[in-house]
Amino acid sequence: MAETTQFAPRPARTEGEQRIVLLDVLRGVAILGTLGTNIWIFTEPGGLLAAITRLEDDVSVVEAVLRFLANGKFLGMLTILFGVGLEIQRASATRRGKRWPGRYLWRMALLFADGVLHYVLVVEFDILMGYAVTGIVVSYLVLTSERAQRRWMIAAGAVHVLLVTAVTFLLATASAEDPGGPPITIYTDGSYLDQIRFRFEHMAAFRAEPIYTIPMAVCLFLLGTRLYRAGAFGADERGRAIRRRLMIYGLGIGVPLNLATALSGNFALGFVDRYLLPPLVALGCIGLLGWLIERVRQGWVTASLASMGRMALSCYMMQNILASVLCYGWGLGLAAKLVDIRALWTPLAWLAIALVLLVFSRLWLARFRQGPFEAVWRWAVESPRRRRPARPN
Repeated sequence: MAETTQFAPRPARTEGEQRIVLLDVLRGVAILGTLGTNIWIFTEPGGLLAAITRLEDDVSVVEAVLRFLANGKFLGMLTILFGVGLEIQRASATRRGKRWPGRYLWRMALLFADGVLHYVLVVEFDILMGYAVTGIVVSYLVLTSERAQRRWMIAAGAVHVLLVTAVTFLLATASAEDPGGPPITIYTDGSYLDQIRFRFEHMAAFRAEPIYTIPMAVCLFLLGTRLYRAGAFGADERGRAIRRRLMIYGLGIGVPLNLATALSGNFALGFVDRYLLPPLVALGCIGLLGWLIERVRQGWVTASLASMGRMALSCYMMQNILASVLCYGWGLGLAAKLVDIRALWTPLAWLAIALVLLVFSRLWLARFRQGPFEAVWRWAVESPRRRRPARPN
């Protein structure tokens, strides 16, 4: 199997081709799914903080349904797939006799730098920095025994559950009054530089989520490594059986519970609704997509999603850039102009961006081997080797 990076696996050239196609499609779906959550933040004139504090009564039925479908599920899926990518790289390094984590730490340092730039220059809800820190931690945990890894996974999951429980209790006992304060207009009236300054000023608040979710990410990274080792993405009967179980338990248990929290209207259950139950639903979605791919004719949509998965880092960055241009005041400013029909135009904005990325991915990979950001990434990853002086004969 060809060596892969987390966000941009190379095309498979071995018997495991179907497995890699499935992973690419899953990555493509996860990227579009995260946009399905974030697009509601982009079209909120007050931005992320306003979207979080907005009362449930102000949310339309359309928004509530669409946000339920995307909220947390695809973040969980992307996190699991990142763990899969880590395990693919570890296995590749082992087969080639390379030291681990070795160069993987340099990759994570670059990913963290990418996240910093993405946070400062594009959006305040970047996930790359948190993934980079988690990747470094898990890269050492996978060196331990299978039993130790299972214990670490359970421990990280337990810490995550305790954190969600604690925050839920605090929200349940806190005052339900409107937080008040002046409305945030930086996204509608501020310049591009004003937004950069705003992100610096509120870095502690905006970076709270990646720090808070590190235990969850560690658990899901390790879960991804275990799923890959178990053959969950294989094209054989073993892989199909695992994916069937994921689909049955993930959707059969996760969806009803998540639906109950989403429809409860209880603001205190917001963290349960986003961080606790969605990873279970994400596992069900992985199983469902694997089941569908084997039964649906491989057409334009599947091939385009696989292309997105192969250049997922580029598509992740580009979708946020495109949404910023559409919604923010320094761009087209549609968030403010179309606020009265927000429930209508937000799904259309998601669809438009999704189509652009799907078409772009196919066209780009028809000519180039990697996505644009992946090409820069690979150049940066290889740069220490190029600078290393040649050994004397």
